Amino acid sequence: MNNILLIAAREYRHIAKMRSFWITMLLLPALLLVGPLIADFLDDDRADRIVLIDRDPGNVGEAISERIAFEEDVRVMNSLARYVRRHDLQDAVGDAPWAEDGRAFGPADVLAFRDAGGLDGAIETIDAARAEETPAFEPSPPWYEIVETPAAIADASVEEIEAQRESLFEGRGEDAPPAPDVIVLVDADYGEQLVLHVWADNPPRQSLMNILQGVTQGELRGRMLGAEGIAPERIAAIESATPSISISTPPPGGGASDVTIIRSILPVALAYVLMMSLVLSGNWLVQGAVEERSNKLIESMLACVRPQQLMLGKLMGTAAIGFSMVLVWVACAIFVAFTQQGAVAEFIRPALEPLANVGAVVTILYFFLMGYVALSTIFLGIGVLSDDMNEANGFVMPVMMVILLPVTFLMQAVIAGSASGVVSAMTWVPPLTPFVVLARLGAGIGTVELIGAGLVLAAFTALMLFLLGRLFQASLLAQGQKRGLGHILARFKAPAK
Repeated sequence: MNNILLIAAREYRHIAKMRSFWITMLLLPALLLVGPLIADFLDDDRADRIVLIDRDPGNVGEAISERIAFEEDVRVMNSLARYVRRHDLQDAVGDAPWAEDGRAFGPADVLAFRDAGGLDGAIETIDAARAEETPAFEPSPPWYEIVETPAAIADASVEEIEAQRESLFEGRGEDAPPAPDVIVLVDADYGEQLVLHVWADNPPRQSLMNILQGVTQGELRGRMLGAEGIAPERIAAIESATPSISISTPPPGGGASDVTIIRSILPVALAYVLMMSLVLSGNWLVQGAVEERSNKLIESMLACVRPQQLMLGKLMGTAAIGFSMVLVWVACAIFVAFTQQGAVAEFIRPALEPLANVGAVVTILYFFLMGYVALSTIFLGIGVLSDDMNEANGFVMPVMMVILLPVTFLMQAVIAGSASGVVSAMTWVPPLTPFVVLARLGAGIGTVELIGAGLVLAAFTALMLFLLGRLFQASLLAQGQKRGLGHILARFKAPAK
């Protein structure tokens, strides 16, 4: 046993001295730390600036402006309702118009919301009711902002605006107001032409187009009804008649699909980590075995230890390297998640629920460890069969493709919630078993199937260790020989006594 541990320590030190090891191990933590900063830098969360030019003698422009403000208030009220329900604050905030989740807000609700102080009043009510450990409500930026009309187009015709459209959306100087994103023109002949002119730097949001279409359709119907002699008060009553809609949904994050996805995050992430660590440490394992055979160092080592001890020591050392990377990655991920403010920490806590179950922890550790050892034997076998890295790469690439392609398909199927009979069948394919079981833990896997998969993986690992032991004994000193398939298979046979 001492010889195995000495070889494992030597293998660990050898790989730990490689620059590629440190770059690989620290790259993911660096991305985790820098990623949120880059996302914040690239995220354009400002409101779309809208120039609204109203030349119609009617009230179309005013109705558009009011509808934009109405939709923004409804969006804010929906966010407040979800926040209150998520943190169970319905009783604490009283009968606030935005506290009732599960129905569509109408004009009366928006009017009551504005009379109560709008968003500022709602935040004051929430801050007075929430506990200290409850995160504060963080409103998202508004979608739209009505800005001042540039003097160059205030009185311009449609043709004149079209002629200078490119310059209207270009950036301006520091002292000048920012360029608009959308220009909406309700021309003086709107009542006759029934055309609303829209210019945009990029395709406008569908919600804005729905607002414009809804307002113009309502206004057009009002004119047509007025032409039929219907009183304006009656027209307004007809247009404002809407049913009360009751909506029943689980709390935010509490739906069946949401729960499955959240609980699948940790197992799927571990399956990805297992795949990444195997690919990286497997290459180092192959490289170390090839180098030792090429410089005759293996002969000196075999004078002191048996081939089986050398094999187990190299597997243990490489496994320790892989687990070191995994521990660093997991620790950094948890640190970043819990030091971020707002939704990230709230999202990661339910994802860590499997760790509260002893059975889940044992299952994760078992399949992770057994899968790592079983697949590492494949890479070590490639190393002892190859005379140089060019030859080794010819074996490594097909093996990686055989593992990566099914695993990639598996991850996408599990995340999309479309796990089928194919995914269940992959549970019984030993090289893929650890990935499949880890990925399926969040969605649920039967106890009998779980135990059966564990036994299959254990048998496969034992078989791989047995075959690798024979391959080690027959191949360590067999360098420079031309090898056909029959010659390679012969090395797995029991050595002659």
